[in-house]
Amino acid sequence: MGSVVVSNLVLLVVAALLVAGTLSSLLAARFGAPILLLFLLVGVLAGEGGPGGIHFDDYWATYMVGSAALAVILFDGGLRMRIGALRGAVAPAATLATAGVVLTAVLVGLVASVLLRLSLLEGFLVGAIVASTDAAAVFFLMHAQGLHLGRRVGAVIELESATNDPAAVFLTVLLVEMLSADLSNPGLAVVVGVGRELVVGAAFGVAGGAILAALMNRLDLPAGLHPVLAVAAAVLLFAITSLSHGSGFLAVFLAGLVLGNRPVRAIAPITSFLNAVTWMCQIVMFVMLGLLVSPQKILEYALPALGVAAFLILVGRPAAVFACLLPFRFSIDETAFVSWAGLRGAVSIFLATIPMLAHLPRAEVYFNVAFAVVLVSLVLHGWTMVPAARRLGVALADPVPSVRRFEIDLPGQLEVELVAYPVAEGAPVAARGALPAGTRLMMVVRDGQTLTPEAAGPLAAGDYAYVLAPPQRVHGLDRLFRPQEAIAADDGAAFPFVGEVRLGDLAGLYGLPVPQEEWALTIADAFADRASDRVAPGMRIAYGRALIEVRDVDDGRVTWAVLRLEGGRLRRGLRRLGRLFGQGDSEDD
Repeated sequence: MGSVVVSNLVLLVVAALLVAGTLSSLLAARFGAPILLLFLLVGVLAGEGGPGGIHFDDYWATYMVGSAALAVILFDGGLRMRIGALRGAVAPAATLATAGVVLTAVLVGLVASVLLRLSLLEGFLVGAIVASTDAAAVFFLMHAQGLHLGRRVGAVIELESATNDPAAVFLTVLLVEMLSADLSNPGLAVVVGVGRELVVGAAFGVAGGAILAALMNRLDLPAGLHPVLAVAAAVLLFAITSLSHGSGFLAVFLAGLVLGNRPVRAIAPITSFLNAVTWMCQIVMFVMLGLLVSPQKILEYALPALGVAAFLILVGRPAAVFACLLPFRFSIDETAFVSWAGLRGAVSIFLATIPMLAHLPRAEVYFNVAFAVVLVSLVLHGWTMVPAARRLGVALADPVPSVRRFEIDLPGQLEVELVAYPVAEGAPVAARGALPAGTRLMMVVRDGQTLTPEAAGPLAAGDYAYVLAPPQRVHGLDRLFRPQEAIAADDGAAFPFVGEVRLGDLAGLYGLPVPQEEWALTIADAFADRASDRVAPGMRIAYGRALIEVRDVDDGRVTWAVLRLEGGRLRRGLRRLGRLFGQGDSEDD
């Protein structure tokens, strides 16, 4: 009977921690706190050094659970990414994921060896542990806060965070082996090892994604089992790739990317299921990591750990990013934001468990320093990521609320899916009535009654519309059903333009600080480049203190926009217009 009681107590504790972690998300939403930080603090408070007093020091279990959780989160990240969004981002992201990680590890290692009084090799191990950004945290933070970055910048950040783990994992394992065997010269082992991890991981990931897509479309599984198969296959692929000396993290990300960009049966329930599973993985992973931590130990290493964190965030990461992105013609603001978006999360603490499992003499130092760095990063980046994106002009201003869409999988075919939308007040579909080519209204639910399209007539606010559409046209439908906020009335500071006007012409006429590489783009091109297929009325791009705001969109392209200028720039723009039409220029700037 004693074992039964113990089992029930374990279940009680685990369930209570999950409930506490889940409810902490409400605090994050209410007070704007970084939600991952709250998950971590729940674990710390429940641990041996906190009020909960739970003794937990199973690093092996943490490593296993963390591996599976990260595999699922990365798979979900790849599944939601469109291959078209990667245009122009692969080369810079690959450079950051390899050379950037090594350079960051070296720079941080030099400082860590001094601050923590470690040997150079031990300092490099600290650098390797905290060198990579955390894809899980980056995906989670950007999606949870609704941050819409420019297409190229957003793709680089997400792709780098998803692909830089192989270099960090390999460096960490190599340095642990060198310290365990008292070796000092890795030679070409670093280059060869990282290359093997990337090549094997990429090959297994692409092949695994293609095989999984074929299985999904061939197997007639009972309802509800397609999502289970997808998650199990992701963890299986991670394990097989890792045992084959490849990067399991890269493999699952690429498998998700392949699966998400092919016609696949039951993709709607798969993505819905992964929404819940990734939340659960984040909660479990961060709570377990928090349980391992002793607040007293963190305080013991607080000062040098803060020094390492400050150098990493303010010097090491920016230096590596600016060096790696220099050949790729990013603007200074874009490069600065990529360097600031180097969020550290569970991966760094996860890597810090490797020295603990290897029983290295200074393993406790690595773990507590890594935890402190992650804590600082979650607080600093979690609260400043969105303001920094706005300040640096890399975020797409989007004042319009997101659309509510319900997807219904249709058995037996892959060409179309049934999507349902509530019709909001002022939605374009209610005003225009017409749906895009290739889509068809199937039924309307109005006041509790189900009506045919003919019986329903024009859609009205409060209706639920069920539309048959090819998967690639669903985002176009989103724009039509999206609730529209009132756009500010035109005033003397707003100038209308068609979407095909070149940014270079606007820059020359109004003195806008448009980057030289964007001068050849039209207004429509600029919004398509930043928002891909999510362009909608009300979105804005800032150039200095001037704004270009979308007014009308047709088939995903901006047809009309307005340029809004602040006072001083407005006066200069009007004088330029006056000179253009032969009028005077007597006012001073």
